[in-house]
Amino acid sequence: MSKAFFASNTILPPWNSSEPPLIPCNSQFHFKPTTRRHLMTSISILITPFLACDPFSPFSLPVSHARGLFQMPPFRLTNRYFLVRAGESEYESLGLINTNPVAKTSVDNGLSEKGKKQTVRAAFDLKEMRACDGNCWIWPSITQRAYQAAEIIAAVNGVNRSHIVPEYSFLDARGLGAYEGKSLDTLSEVYESDSLSPNIKPPPTDDGTPNESVSDVFVRVTQVMSILETQYSEDTVIIVSPDSDNLTVLQAGLTGLDLRRHRELSFGPGEVRFVDASSIPTYKQPASTVYKCLNPPSCT
Repeated sequence: MSKAFFASNTILPPWNSSEPPLIPCNSQFHFKPTTRRHLMTSISILITPFLACDPFSPFSLPVSHARGLFQMPPFRLTNRYFLVRAGESEYESLGLINTNPVAKTSVDNGLSEKGKKQTVRAAFDLKEMRACDGNCWIWPSITQRAYQAAEIIAAVNGVNRSHIVPEYSFLDARGLGAYEGKSLDTLSEVYESDSLSPNIKPPPTDDGTPNESVSDVFVRVTQVMSILETQYSEDTVIIVSPDSDNLTVLQAGLTGLDLRRHRELSFGPGEVRFVDASSIPTYKQPASTVYKCLNPPSCT
């Protein structure tokens, strides 16, 4: 066994780790004053192995796949994901836009009778897709219609209510600013702007409704995915959104599709889609070509 050395150059006999060290009781053994340089050198030798294990240390070893540092498009997905748009809302049945988060938990923001039927169909679609055969979590927006949809999905698929995890802000319906209260037909103007740039916001309003660009929505849904990919591993997560834009922007980000074309992935009320990060659904592909965006939301 190698001999141990102290800064004083005093040589100690070999030490059996199962026994306490024996300190020679003679006048020749004593600690000599050491320099600051020797002290700092000794400390660095002692703590280096621990720094190498610390992921935040500059001396840490490289980590090939750091979870929680989620980026779009992802290198891989830890979980299986299903995207669900809630069925038609009461406001949508009247042909009106309603995106103000102040009213998101209102009964008036719940599912219409048609929307309930659409959501039941979605729940059975998930059952046919065997979405919840394993460990299954349902992540709905706290918006009334999305949470109602989550409860229907849970009931049909035998999911315990404890596995419904409400999301309080990141899955809010896209705020459409001055379009609030207008006809759903005016949405075409919003999507025309989206096709020009993901950074164009709808006109603002003074009633508290946010006016969000596609890039704003992209930030929110990326945060959702970062949480999910960190919190779960090899589970199934069903994301339930009150609107289409959250889901189209999310799927565009996951597949690398230019965010200006997110509308081409539009979800109808009650539509269910399995996330395949390697491809874009063929029935939604643009007629011309599919081009990728490697650094969303900045696409050229």
